[in-house]
Amino acid sequence: MNKIKGKNKILVIEDDKFLKKIYQTKLAFEGYEATIASNGEEGLEAIKRDKPDLILLDLLMPIKNGFEVLEEINKDKSLSSIPVIVASNLGQEADRQRIEGFGVKDFIVKSDITIQGIIDKIKKLLV
Repeated sequence: MNKIKGKNKILVIEDDKFLKKIYQTKLAFEGYEATIASNGEEGLEAIKRDKPDLILLDLLMPIKNGFEVLEEINKDKSLSSIPVIVASNLGQEADRQRIEGFGVKDFIVKSDITIQGIIDKIKKLLV
């Protein structure tokens, strides 16, 4: 795991300003090094640059959406081993099946879970 000062690095790729701030604040409080990207293109640059320990990825974003980010990650062997949790409000079965094809570790419907619930899932993956 890639750690700075003993902290796991989490990359949050999310375009919602409110959620970005909540994730960053809560992850820092829980002892994680949180980096935020506002769209898929920024997210891909951060993934390649920082090699995070885990990615929390939204699907509906400007410039590059989450599906495009997942495609890029899976094409690159140096990135494809990074665990990804998809957090989206897309909850239809077709979306879930498409996401499973990318080997994501978890799929969360944001409206169905608390921020603490998301943090708990991150903790379980980074044990």
